[in-house]
Amino acid sequence: MKYFTKDYLNFFKELASNNNKDWFDKNRKRYENTVREPFKIFISDLIDEVSKQDPEVQIEPKEAIFRINRDIRFSKDKTPYKLNNSAIISKTGRKDKSYPGLYIELGPEKLGIYGGVYMPDTKQVQKIRQHIVGNTEVFSKIILNKDFKQKFGEIQGNKHKRLSKEFLESAKDQPLLFNKQWYHLANLSPNKITGDDLIDIILEYNNAALPLKKFLIDALTT
Repeated sequence: MKYFTKDYLNFFKELASNNNKDWFDKNRKRYENTVREPFKIFISDLIDEVSKQDPEVQIEPKEAIFRINRDIRFSKDKTPYKLNNSAIISKTGRKDKSYPGLYIELGPEKLGIYGGVYMPDTKQVQKIRQHIVGNTEVFSKIILNKDFKQKFGEIQGNKHKRLSKEFLESAKDQPLLFNKQWYHLANLSPNKITGDDLIDIILEYNNAALPLKKFLIDALTT
């Protein structure tokens, strides 16, 4: 099914050169008809499909979709609007960014497909490290899986320079224990956004990431 026209991408391209409230207000109807409503329908259908792979995902589109307005309170960049649409599809949606799920960005620069754990707190980092140490072979098998590596490459994330003694020995064999984030990403051509197989593409990537998602959820909930 085709969800987006070329004007979806053109809207954001024009917004990049006119990122102000006056222009946005003049183009609000266009935004609602070409961008917001198609994205809402798309996310609703994507949630339905993801829930077939992961039954714990039972959220509404409004719980997944981020606002187009930027938070400019503490930013030097005062442009008011984002240049893409984004959403988190997980058990908790956008209210808990530390819970493993499927994060997507649809804009004129890329189709971004992300997963893993991006914003864990200190206790969650500790739990993930303990789970990796206790299930080293399982973790290695997941991240070295051919399909996962072809689609996402390596696990990304900021790292600690030092580790507590309980993880130091294990980190010699598994350096990802130094991480304080564990996420993966794939940036695809924006042309795929206007294709009729968009959901199929995203589900293919999501399926490749499911074993890691389940591993991280187990780490955080066990």
